[in-house]
Amino acid sequence: MSQFTPDADWLPFHPAPGKPNFTPPVGAVDAHCHVFGPGDTFPYAEKRKYTPCDAPKEKLWALRDHLGFTRNVIVQATCHGSDNSALVDALQHSAGKARGVATVDRDISDAELDTLHAAGVRGVRFNFVKRLVDTLPVDSLHEIAGRIKALGWHIVIYFEAAELPGLYDLFTGLPTTVVIDHMGRPDVSKAVDGPEFELFVKLMAENTNFWSKVSCPERLSFEGPPHYSDVIPFARRIVESFPERVLWGTDWPHPNMKNHMPNDAHLVDVIPHIAPTIELQKKLLIDNPMRLYWADEIN
Repeated sequence: MSQFTPDADWLPFHPAPGKPNFTPPVGAVDAHCHVFGPGDTFPYAEKRKYTPCDAPKEKLWALRDHLGFTRNVIVQATCHGSDNSALVDALQHSAGKARGVATVDRDISDAELDTLHAAGVRGVRFNFVKRLVDTLPVDSLHEIAGRIKALGWHIVIYFEAAELPGLYDLFTGLPTTVVIDHMGRPDVSKAVDGPEFELFVKLMAENTNFWSKVSCPERLSFEGPPHYSDVIPFARRIVESFPERVLWGTDWPHPNMKNHMPNDAHLVDVIPHIAPTIELQKKLLIDNPMRLYWADEIN
């Protein structure tokens, strides 16, 4: 029996997702997903805010193949803290089909960064969602960004829409490419052309080093599955406005979902609604993630 018991309200990932109606183009990348544990092999962080169910690499590879994707970008989640062992293990066993986004501390050495790079890490994530961290990483953000720029890495930032006005100047001063998780978590009960989302659009429009993931309708929707229709206008606006700087991912195994656990096939079937042309789908699912994560293969 595992030494780690998932939180009582933790919903395990869908045991048998359906086959999506939408067929991703050959070479498509799931550019936002996670691996958790197994906890007995890769223990969860002592100061974690949640204890997940195990979601090992083998389950992720199986889901990738089932949904019709070719590659993955694995993002370090807060339950593992800055111990990237599970992430690195997955990258090393991916046959080159996965890249990673790590979490690092300020005292990480250059040699350790080089080791992560060799494993396939291409970015560092900073979490500004207050319920998920004890301290906002304001002090370390620019320091680490300056160090990883030489490696060609980018910064990934996770925040909620209501916090953007207070973080705007901090973010726009970053010297690297910046990837925003889940469109900055907009409140989709508000207008897609309202002031809150307009600030996010402004951030993207005025800072050409900023990218956005148009992912996680299951986290943002009030309508819910299977169509998540209230999220579509927000994601489609970003895809059509910034087609060269958007990414998509499943967010498997969907950490901290409390109300429902999505069927991943439903998430894939949202794609043609937010990227309605073959050209936009190719940019979203192939060209953009390949340029950001597998640049060495396309140069």
